[in-house]
Amino acid sequence: MTALTHDGATDLRSLADEATARFAALETEAQDHAARVELSREVLRWARSAFGDDVTVASSMGDEVLVHLVGTTVPDTDVFFLDTGYHFAETLGTRDAYAAMLPIRLRTILPLLSVAEQDAEHGPRLHDRDPNACCAMRKVEPLERALSEHSAWVTGMRRADAPTRTDITLVGWDERRGMVKVNPIAAWTDEDVDRYAGEQGVFLNPLRQEGYTSIGCAPCTRPVAEGEDARAGRWSGTGKVECGLHT
Repeated sequence: MTALTHDGATDLRSLADEATARFAALETEAQDHAARVELSREVLRWARSAFGDDVTVASSMGDEVLVHLVGTTVPDTDVFFLDTGYHFAETLGTRDAYAAMLPIRLRTILPLLSVAEQDAEHGPRLHDRDPNACCAMRKVEPLERALSEHSAWVTGMRRADAPTRTDITLVGWDERRGMVKVNPIAAWTDEDVDRYAGEQGVFLNPLRQEGYTSIGCAPCTRPVAEGEDARAGRWSGTGKVECGLHT
């Protein structure tokens, strides 16, 4: 499938604005779980129809329902995984499982420096001393490379994830990158995620069974205790709440 032709960022922005309004109106009618799931599928079908191979999906393999939703709604879509070099073995196993189970085109994006090269250049355990710098090199820069040849990208962001994400729309405009940003499960609650996973038999990252509710790099992620915020285990004790991919 090939992408439609767009006449620069202005047309892309107009397309994004039209879709934002359209899906915002549809969202007001999606008042139950089944309706929210179908709306998410409609958003994905729209993105695939509008952009063809020019749309890509970003996955951390901690957003398993998104990968399942993509593979069962818009097969043969490009999906990329940022391998920071610090992922849990379970996360890498989840990536490999989805590559085998679903009709998606899964590719792995690596940082410019290996962990050993980064340690040699910047000192070991940079993630402890300067997590923002570590994220910039191991997540943000690879993301920019992965997105550079596309006009639209799909994320697993949800409003329920964190206070910094409460205003995200199903379709929006990524001002910094000048591209369309699609968040098909933005309106899903935690209950929606759990119900979809159960009903659809979604393969989940095994770390879920150990209390990891938000899964990132191993050195910067811990299990979440009962009653804690779902993202409390990310960069715990540092004040950091986002890796920079979405800010």
